Amino acid sequence: MASDFWLIVGLGNPGKKYEGTRHNIGFMCADLLAQRWSVSLSEHKGLAQLGKGIMDLGGRRQKFFLAKPLTFMNDSGDAVASVSSYYDIIPEHIIVIHDDMDLDFGRIKVKNGGSPGGHNGLKSIDRSLGTGGYNRVRLGTGHSQRGQHAHDNAIKWVLGGFASAQKSQMDDFLSDGADAAEMIVFQGIQKAQTQFNSRK
Repeated sequence: MASDFWLIVGLGNPGKKYEGTRHNIGFMCADLLAQRWSVSLSEHKGLAQLGKGIMDLGGRRQKFFLAKPLTFMNDSGDAVASVSSYYDIIPEHIIVIHDDMDLDFGRIKVKNGGSPGGHNGLKSIDRSLGTGGYNRVRLGTGHSQRGQHAHDNAIKWVLGGFASAQKSQMDDFLSDGADAAEMIVFQGIQKAQTQFNSRK
């Protein structure tokens, strides 16, 4: 029987070198959720930092796991598949929080399924789970310069840091991202889409 746990995964790359980069905004949002719900993370099979907690909103309680893959972005699926199969969590109860260059900084889009776009973390999760039918909270980081070196520019961009004006808005942005994940858990994907997807 499937577990009644949810699994919330923040994507990023482990290690000091990557802290605070655009590609690690999923990690940053996961850290905020860990703080909010007093979740302490420890290593799961060398693949992820993993913790267990209980959300309590308006008297409704929900058990969940929070994960930050240790596999580096391109192999995130190994960690997600390991945790979800070990604890028997269905894809519909998985929420992946990740950076998205196609959205302006500060924009949030929530969805279930669909194409991973150019995001290697999502491609890896799709492959490992054998489905794209999990929930995503897409946190906009804005885009690098497009042009003849678009691929190299994109890599430099996602591994670069945020501008100081953006850093001053970061607490609110991450808080909204965490709220979006909680809303999916408690009120469903459509409510979360209505709440966040049309916001400017």
